[in-house]
Amino acid sequence: MTGGLAAGRQHAMHMVVSYWSASPWVLAPLVLIAAVHLLGLRGLAADARRAGRRGPTGLGREAAVFYLGMLAVALALVSPVGYWAQRFVWVRSAQDLLLAVVAPALVVLGAPWLALRRGMPLRPRPRTQERRAVVSPPEEAMGWLRLPIALTVAFNAAWCGWHVPFLYDAGRTRPVVFAGEVATYLGAGVLFWLQLIGSRPHAPRLAPARRAVLVVAAAVVGSGLAMVLVFGSGVLYPGYRGSEHHALSVVADQQVGGAVLWVIMLVPYSVVLMALLIRWLNQEESAELAAGLNRLLKPAKPAWPSRPGVR
Repeated sequence: MTGGLAAGRQHAMHMVVSYWSASPWVLAPLVLIAAVHLLGLRGLAADARRAGRRGPTGLGREAAVFYLGMLAVALALVSPVGYWAQRFVWVRSAQDLLLAVVAPALVVLGAPWLALRRGMPLRPRPRTQERRAVVSPPEEAMGWLRLPIALTVAFNAAWCGWHVPFLYDAGRTRPVVFAGEVATYLGAGVLFWLQLIGSRPHAPRLAPARRAVLVVAAAVVGSGLAMVLVFGSGVLYPGYRGSEHHALSVVADQQVGGAVLWVIMLVPYSVVLMALLIRWLNQEESAELAAGLNRLLKPAKPAWPSRPGVR
């Protein structure tokens, strides 16, 4: 019994520590982005010293979060996750979550835009005169409303589209297709999260209540996809038949993968949803709601005012 447990632990450790990939197609872009970001941080600090002022607060904390996002991308592609994702659907589900949800959220929280722009060798010159179209406030609000909705739809379309069996199996066997999948997940994920949380110098234009609706919509779509995998009884991804494990059939692998998508996906969405609802309750909407409740609870005045001295 003890020997069997020891052998099992050794096999598990072998699966974790082995199969690391030093792919230059993955590591080179990540190293380049990190180097540009570091140069930008140094440039921002130097600019602040020359101007005799303090640099932007929170840069160190934001940089750490941004590098965690880069690490999440590396773990999804060059760690054993990338190797076993070609053999198990549930590992592929974890990889998809890292690329489409976790890494983009950390990148947006890390707010690398100022540092990346400062670190670029060739930066665009600031415009002295900028034309601004005359747009009425209602039209401007509707424009900003349509943009987050369109980006949310695009993110969910990419999320569901890459889980179509043909594209899913093609991403497993064709590197070009998989590269497109990774780029789509990262790009659409970053644009989606920019609509939900602040990322200096960009700020979401929608009110917290409307952003909460976007989160709920994404959670509903993701849950629907996960339910298809969890409750499905047929083989959706025949490309994984050849890598079938002795103790796990392809159907069971799909069901576990759906559970991974379902449970892990709801964690960041729930955290963001609660934060948005709390912020909504602390802003003008809650003040107006409180004023309305006060009016309802305030004792009504008598219809016929009494006259002093008259009985």
